Amino acid sequence: MKIDPVTYEVDMKAGTHPLYVWEAPVRIWHWAMMVCMFVMIATGFLIGAPLVSNLGDTWATYDFAYIRFAHFAAGIIYTVLFIYRLYWAVVGNKYSRQIFIPPLWSWKWWKGVFAQVAYYLFMKKTSPEYAGHNPLAQLAMFGFYVLGSIGIIITGLALYAQAWGWGESWMAWFGWVFPLFGDVQAVRTIHHALMYVLIIFTIAHMYMSFREDIMGGATTLSSMTTGLRMFKHQGGENH
Repeated sequence: MKIDPVTYEVDMKAGTHPLYVWEAPVRIWHWAMMVCMFVMIATGFLIGAPLVSNLGDTWATYDFAYIRFAHFAAGIIYTVLFIYRLYWAVVGNKYSRQIFIPPLWSWKWWKGVFAQVAYYLFMKKTSPEYAGHNPLAQLAMFGFYVLGSIGIIITGLALYAQAWGWGESWMAWFGWVFPLFGDVQAVRTIHHALMYVLIIFTIAHMYMSFREDIMGGATTLSSMTTGLRMFKHQGGENH
């Protein structure tokens, strides 16, 4: 089975076979991260635009505190999962590093990005098959998920630290974020805007995954369950 070492494009004419791409730690991370993202987005929206005013005795109207707790808990777990994913990018297989190190220096890779854009916009009927992420997915994962996650984690931890006050260790660790971006409101605005970045990424990711699984030449959704990338159309001899 012939795979390009930079783009991970599969030469279908040289023959294909089921390929173990996504290791178990990556698959567990993927689904756990998805749950955290949904909780963070839902509770983050409610924090920014509460459904009802907190009227009455505090002990009887604690709903908003539960929402904040769920948001903080999901955010901390998300942060741990991100660090865990960085670790696995170092010790895992070559596919586990794709979203962190896109080959921006490769013109062939960029041609793959533009080709995938044309394919997803129905300007092309077919596209090459890839062992791991295709170039567009790799670029989107790096730009939206990796960089977006770093931003939302840093700003989120800073806003969490604010509640503890400047004399506490949380502010000693993350208080530098506020002067970096200007003030508290700027950090809050950036954190809120990054929520929409993750929403856009999630919608695009789901569309591309379902579309590729139905119309493409390789499995996508099932590969994040079994770890195996299966190719629907095989050329040449299997090896």
